[in-house]
Amino acid sequence: MFRRRDLDRPVEAAHRLSAGRLTLEVAGGSVIGNRYLENFDVLHLDPELPLVAVADGMGDGEGSRVAGRTAITTLVDRIRAGWPAVGAAQLRAATADTQLRVRQAGAALSGLTGCTLTALVVEPDGGQGWLVQLGDSRAYRLRDGLLELITVDHTMAWLGVVHGWWPATSPEAARARYQLLRYVGHPDKPEPDVLAVPLRTGDTWLLCTDGVSDQLGYHRLRDLLAARRDPARTTTALLGATLDEGGDDNATAVVVRVHPALPGPR
Repeated sequence: MFRRRDLDRPVEAAHRLSAGRLTLEVAGGSVIGNRYLENFDVLHLDPELPLVAVADGMGDGEGSRVAGRTAITTLVDRIRAGWPAVGAAQLRAATADTQLRVRQAGAALSGLTGCTLTALVVEPDGGQGWLVQLGDSRAYRLRDGLLELITVDHTMAWLGVVHGWWPATSPEAARARYQLLRYVGHPDKPEPDVLAVPLRTGDTWLLCTDGVSDQLGYHRLRDLLAARRDPARTTTALLGATLDEGGDDNATAVVVRVHPALPGPR
């Protein structure tokens, strides 16, 4: 094992995005970790729209790299093209196009071309947020001190644990973590989970790849998100903690804090 602790994408100062009655304070970053020589995670923090997304390529080959970049680029382009209309129908259509583009990109490659995808987009008036989920990257919400996992992992491990086939810490569950049932690039082009998620002032959202969630337990995640840090400092702390735990995977995190809208000029 080699040791590599530098940030693949340095965490910049948090920036603010307007969404009607809300202001979103956003920061994100990514670390390569100690397992891979490259980072196959992809991160998007939109500079203008209330939109963030993460993708995690499957494997460590060219298909992994192509899938993540193609998925994020296509989804973002589709959302931008339809703005300000955003809702379940638009997001399902955008994800269907994302599936198509990743499949087309992978046709010329010999290996698997696939990735996970988790995105959060907020309607322009701030009245509604939407999550798009394929795979086992995750979205968490911290509200009033309670950290909740809002998304579901599309893996055989999740099914096995939920239905009592095996304990969560068993060897069977560990092997089943790598059996993804839905992902971008899947030959059957499965539909995503599209979830309506109202946002409330004071909420903190975390979108992350499994390089974060697999290495940091529930209480560690909650404590890091609840600490009095801005999103950039929180992201830096999260990514640093994954390295402290061994850096066994690429790790990517986006932290979104929800504030009231900034007062306009008088």
